[in-house]
Amino acid sequence: MDSTSFDEQVLKPFDYAPLTRVIYGAGTLSRLGELCVALGGKRILVVTDRGLYSAGHVDRAREIISAAGGEVVLFDDVQPNPTTDDVDRGLEVARGAEVDLIVGLGGGSSMDCAKGINFLLTNGGRMQDYWGVGKATKPMLPMIAVPTTAGTGSEAQSFALIADAQTHMKMACGDKKAACKVAILDPELTVSMPQQVTVVTGIDALSHAVETAVTTKRNIISETFSLRAFQLLSEAFPLVLNDPQDLEARGKMLLGAHLAGAAIENSMLGATHALANPLSAHFETIHGTAIGIMLPHVVRFNATVADYSELVRSIGLQPTNAIEAGELLSEHLTRLFRQAGAPLSLSSIHFDETLIPQLASEAASQWTGQFNPRPVSVESLQELYQCAIQA
Repeated sequence: MDSTSFDEQVLKPFDYAPLTRVIYGAGTLSRLGELCVALGGKRILVVTDRGLYSAGHVDRAREIISAAGGEVVLFDDVQPNPTTDDVDRGLEVARGAEVDLIVGLGGGSSMDCAKGINFLLTNGGRMQDYWGVGKATKPMLPMIAVPTTAGTGSEAQSFALIADAQTHMKMACGDKKAACKVAILDPELTVSMPQQVTVVTGIDALSHAVETAVTTKRNIISETFSLRAFQLLSEAFPLVLNDPQDLEARGKMLLGAHLAGAAIENSMLGATHALANPLSAHFETIHGTAIGIMLPHVVRFNATVADYSELVRSIGLQPTNAIEAGELLSEHLTRLFRQAGAPLSLSSIHFDETLIPQLASEAASQWTGQFNPRPVSVESLQELYQCAIQA
């Protein structure tokens, strides 16, 4: 989105190749077994985390697959923000069982880990070998994604986000062959999310809608996804905070997160994610928390060259120019995050100001920063960290 109106914009060329079948609706987890069989799955690796047992999701998925004739092999040792160690442990399980299909059940961590396992199981090597885009040379196993959070939209992306176990820096490993064959979006699975998980995943999803709307790589397809995602998420986020059992609002959050993830696949992300990753690496800050602190500042920073007017108009606000649109959006996001009880400043996460030069240097090397509408440098990223110290 630039300062011209939509009708005045020259449509940029794009190459849009949707790779994932999307099945949305309450109760659609019941179709998991038939879908596994339809994709030729006999020995199915289910990649998940132990936290989902209490909600009953793991046992139900296993029962549904078994009832359809599939044999379930379980890897349930995925940790938050999965590292190369998580992938290696899952790889050992997958190799020993000779699986022929993978199911990623859980949040972004489970889905990313499942993709990482798929890379190494089919193409060999280490995750570091696939850092970047298009480095896999052999076909991968079919994968079905079943998100239980409304956040990353990983089910809509061909990237696995895996942290190096030694440096803790995240590696984006992308390949079209890693895209899921099917994504099952069942809002019933998200009702069991704890409030804090609802908050941090919701903030992440909102940031995806906001950042993808203005990246240099955006196109008419991604802009459409970004705008609709932002509308759904802005409407539903306060509702699920107030009533976690609101299934309709949960559905809007899940679909909004998916559309924002699809926007990422077509437009990439921006400076907010570049700034957030070093915070997670150095202070173990939850990704959504880091995003929530930095996003309003990045919006203001970008508003000198990017126009957020369509986003703010979609929620009933009427900016008179791009700068005002950025200010209105920043204020809207801050209100939402405050209502959610999320930290609004770096000072609230035991931040070490002396590390700002190092953090800015690391943020400048993050792949997402190169797509930010306003070019960033170590110096400008350092200033953004400085702006975020106090709320």
